Amino acid sequence: MSINAPGPVSDFFKSPLDFCVLIPCYNDEAGLVRSLKSIQYDTDKCAVVVVDDGSDTPVRMDVLKSSVSHLMHIFVIRLPENKGITTALNAGLRWILQNTTAPYIARLDCLDTCHPQRFYKQVAFLNTHTKVGLVGTWCTFTSQRQHLNYTYTTPLWHDEIVKAMHLRNVFIHPTVMFRVDLITKVGFYPSGFPHAEDYAFFWKAVQVAEGSVLGESLVNCAINEKGISISNRRAQLYSRKKAVREFGTHKALKILGVLKLDILLIAPNALLLRLKTLRKK
Repeated sequence: MSINAPGPVSDFFKSPLDFCVLIPCYNDEAGLVRSLKSIQYDTDKCAVVVVDDGSDTPVRMDVLKSSVSHLMHIFVIRLPENKGITTALNAGLRWILQNTTAPYIARLDCLDTCHPQRFYKQVAFLNTHTKVGLVGTWCTFTSQRQHLNYTYTTPLWHDEIVKAMHLRNVFIHPTVMFRVDLITKVGFYPSGFPHAEDYAFFWKAVQVAEGSVLGESLVNCAINEKGISISNRRAQLYSRKKAVREFGTHKALKILGVLKLDILLIAPNALLLRLKTLRKK
């Protein structure tokens, strides 16, 4: 693993950070730049940590700095070979813990973009809701190729979120921000849930801290037909079944959740996307 930065990390931060944004990247420098351009926050109060997961052409720091000059603190961690998103995310978490004192970590994926107020609202929420360890937002999913556009809405407060988690992933990964101390309580992203490491991590998080969601769409998530959730959909659904069985807290809801996932395993994904779009109209 190597780090690409303009200077020594120890000399880089002149004032305390409010949070770090963690972005894994694999062969998508253009999508990464698009996401970085959408990040709005006080320039010296946030850092962006990009984990290049062994891209065929390494992410170039000069391209990032020239494209997103409004971001002061950008670090690129280069993994020598592609290890998958769980390894990439955990490499980023370890680096953040070892090199910063930021109290919060936010997530974003390549191609996804943020509302200008997203990070201001999440930081303010966590600052004032001290029992909340994990906060997401509603988001809007779009696919230009399939002409799809729908807003993903969820419960907002902990008790209802935990119930809903049995039936779906309430926290869409690129929308979340969480307290760094959650990692000391629940560990890193678990490796035993292929393509659903986020779902398992969120389940563990809401068992040691409260979870909340901001009830407005603050992230635009691009539906990438070649992305992890699409190309590995069956493996993801099996991992979600495993998570519900292992972490679910309501017996009846666990049964319903597993049944729903069994149905999803045989339903065409294109049909499910179309139904979601129609339901939101």
